[in-house]
Amino acid sequence: MIDLYTWTTPNGRKVSILLEELGVDYEVHPINIGQGDQKAPDFLKISPNNKIPAIVDRETGVSLMESGAIMWYLAEKYGKFLPSEPLEKIKVMEWLMWQMGGLGPMAGQAHHFLHFNQGKAEYAEERYAAEVQRLYGVLDNQLAGQDYIVGDYSIADMACWPWISRYEWQQVDLTKYPNVRSWYQRLLARDAVQKGYHVPKVMGEIPAG
Repeated sequence: MIDLYTWTTPNGRKVSILLEELGVDYEVHPINIGQGDQKAPDFLKISPNNKIPAIVDRETGVSLMESGAIMWYLAEKYGKFLPSEPLEKIKVMEWLMWQMGGLGPMAGQAHHFLHFNQGKAEYAEERYAAEVQRLYGVLDNQLAGQDYIVGDYSIADMACWPWISRYEWQQVDLTKYPNVRSWYQRLLARDAVQKGYHVPKVMGEIPAG
């Protein structure tokens, strides 16, 4: 049994989608970041950076914060969605790190300036809008001629998809990135992706792309 501490954000959905794909038992503990639940002392013992998601593996006693580390741990533990061959594995990890260091942080800034605070900082809006468009272009090039980001369906895909699902917040027209759009819709058709998206609660219809 895995205890999952999460909320309705792309980083949270990365882990719930993986858990659904793995088909393992997990218990959800909602951490309402809008109400400050992430600052509670009990949660800080699990996630010292007071961010979601976090997990506790009841079988091993391991507790982890940081979505990328959690996905790596779970994929290694259950032997799925991460290749065993070293070169193939490092390519998946390369794109997982690309999401962690690029797509996620830059899209997050785009959400802040373009969706929640539009009209307050023109320079920031232009900067993050342009960078998000650049990153979509990088992903579109990577997906040319293939169904998934690296070889077979992997944690790299699951890490990137929830951020792309907020393309409207980023003011991105997916039709300009046909490879990304096809990949996005391919993953959206998976039951586990749909179930994982609605953890810890249903948030309306998933954008169709």
